[in-house]
Amino acid sequence: MRSSTCPVDGWLALSSGARAADLPLEERTTDASRLACRPLAETVSALDGVGGAVPGWPDYLEAADASSFGTVLGLWGDELREAGIGATAIGPGAAIALALPDGTLAATAVPRPTEPTDLTALVSDAVATTSVVVVDAGEIRDFARPAPPEESLGTDGAEPVETPTPSPPPNPELYRAQQVALVEANVAAALAGIAETGTDATTTVVVSLADSGRSPAMQVLAATGPAFVAGQPDLTHGILTTTSTRQPGYVQSTDLLPAFLDASGITDLATASRAAVIGSPPRVLEGGVDAAAGADRIEGLVDAERHAQAMRPIVAPFYLLVVVLNVALYAGVALGLSRPAATRTGAAVARWMKLEGRGVPLSHVRPHVLRALRVVAVAMASLPVSTYLANLVPWWRVDSPSLGLAGVTLAIIAVVTAIALARPWRHQILTPLGIVAGLTAVVLLVDIATGATLQLSAVMGVPVLVAGRFYGFNNTAFALFATACVLLSVAITNPLVRRGRRWLAAGIIAVIGVVAAVVDGAPSIGADFGGPPAILPAFALLSLMAAGIRITWKRVVLVLGGAGLATFAFAYVDYLRPASERSHLGSFIATLFDGGAWEVVLRKLEANLRILANNRPLTILAITGVALVVFVLARPLRTAITSPGGGKFSWLSSGAPISQMGTVAPMLRPGLVALAVVLGIGFAVNDSGIAIPAYGVAVAVPLLLAACASWMLTLPAGGEVAGEAGESSSDNEADAVAPADPGPADPTR
Repeated sequence: MRSSTCPVDGWLALSSGARAADLPLEERTTDASRLACRPLAETVSALDGVGGAVPGWPDYLEAADASSFGTVLGLWGDELREAGIGATAIGPGAAIALALPDGTLAATAVPRPTEPTDLTALVSDAVATTSVVVVDAGEIRDFARPAPPEESLGTDGAEPVETPTPSPPPNPELYRAQQVALVEANVAAALAGIAETGTDATTTVVVSLADSGRSPAMQVLAATGPAFVAGQPDLTHGILTTTSTRQPGYVQSTDLLPAFLDASGITDLATASRAAVIGSPPRVLEGGVDAAAGADRIEGLVDAERHAQAMRPIVAPFYLLVVVLNVALYAGVALGLSRPAATRTGAAVARWMKLEGRGVPLSHVRPHVLRALRVVAVAMASLPVSTYLANLVPWWRVDSPSLGLAGVTLAIIAVVTAIALARPWRHQILTPLGIVAGLTAVVLLVDIATGATLQLSAVMGVPVLVAGRFYGFNNTAFALFATACVLLSVAITNPLVRRGRRWLAAGIIAVIGVVAAVVDGAPSIGADFGGPPAILPAFALLSLMAAGIRITWKRVVLVLGGAGLATFAFAYVDYLRPASERSHLGSFIATLFDGGAWEVVLRKLEANLRILANNRPLTILAITGVALVVFVLARPLRTAITSPGGGKFSWLSSGAPISQMGTVAPMLRPGLVALAVVLGIGFAVNDSGIAIPAYGVAVAVPLLLAACASWMLTLPAGGEVAGEAGESSSDNEADAVAPADPGPADPTR
């Protein structure tokens, strides 16, 4: 729920099987520590250890009620009580995990011994007498000072708290090492207590539930013994995975409660809907049994953590750079390429080079400017797919990961740009656009269909340290994939529409749209609930426009209704699978049937508003992209489009009206409509807010600018438009921009 996890947050997630967290520091009424993460206090129980109440529980309930995740605190303890299964909690965190919904304990609650040696006997007795034993082995926390106290704490009328004199900070390495040593000693003592029982039928799990400070990190999970789910391989010699991540070595804290419930034989919840538990029981992917194989598995997990940590500090500067580059491109087109600006720039350069009276005519500069614009635009559109492909190279292992990622990404961008602008097809208006869009779509499709490994810890992919899902199409991948598919459809079908083969073009678009929707929405592949409602209407409308059919409100309503039914069908098929095998599509249908759909809708709406307000770089990127379309391509170019001379951009269009591009690329306008539909609906139904259109803009606008530059390069300098230059690779730029009269009488030569 936050960027890092406090100990109490992890224990609450274990208690509820859902996302949970403590109240923010300033809202707590039961914690006087003034620390960002409250210290855990032991539960005061009766002499026999039964009963008592968990300290701070009212705050935990208030936080759960205020969230939109439908968290049911105390679920584990309640289910164990209803099933008549005895349980023992040793330590304060364990008491939180096994508490009942009101914060009391039906399980036996025992304080954690101060000496690890005493813990061995305590665990041994608990394992022998109860079926479930939870041990809080302690915390590892970075040193933190309390926040300055307010005038009073707790209820009104409390005495003001004096500000204590700050104690000197300890040696960080020694401070951490002492905590690690104590936790390791407690874990070893607990494992020794289990071994003393002499039973092989005990499933033993060692798990870290919290971060040590404000920086998130991947935590440890180790398990041995019988599988959580009957019939699955025992937990030995392998690596754990789960249906909720579909990634080897990745398990979420919300997967633990389903595992423990299944291990206790509780498959149907007695006190809440199964939809309240959002995870799936981990299972083992069996591997080699020798020491070398085990070492390789551990090294792989360590490398995944190294990758995640290397990527984390790069994300914010990367998106800032993307925003700066896009804004610079948009500003360069809007302000720098109009005739007045170009004339002033040329005059300034001439004065600087002392070429007064011998300046270079704009007609001579024009092809160089357009080629440069095309290269820059194609390179920028290649950036997103290049960041995914960069994960094919272990850039995070070098001494400077940021430089390693930059070098690999730039190299891939250069290759993609060179391919897109290769000589055989560089003069075709939409071919470079189609190549970059096609590569983006294919890379994402292949990656997600084969496990989505390129997305993990990619700078535009899944941030595994704070991610909620690790497979299928997340919102970033959806926006890039949908945008690329629309642009690819435009590039493929444009020649067909020009030749009058509209129905064939409409059929091709329909096929691409259906494939994209199936791949995006299928539970076993993309598992994206918000994808098909955006993809299907966009491609349906694009197909109708390609066929030359007029768009009416009735047809729009039918298209939207069909998209909604198709999406529900995807989700319902997933719902029919066993609960432990469902993706979030089926889980949503289960929540819908249980009456909790409104909470999901509210949560997505809150996420949209939060990202819109807090994610300034993406907001700026989307707004500037929209501004380019609305103001740069509409307002200033409105005159240029209708003017026979091309308006302020006539020096680039050789005096031809910009509207002439519509005859060479008749599918561009329908493509823009389809992009607006897919990104607009994606914004409305997904929980990443402005991020959806922002990612789409980052690919679409540069490619559209590259297509415009390619078209202008096909125009003769005198403004005469070559009839088929936009689609024929036999035309060359030298011919296209050569003056109509090449004789020496031309004074501008």
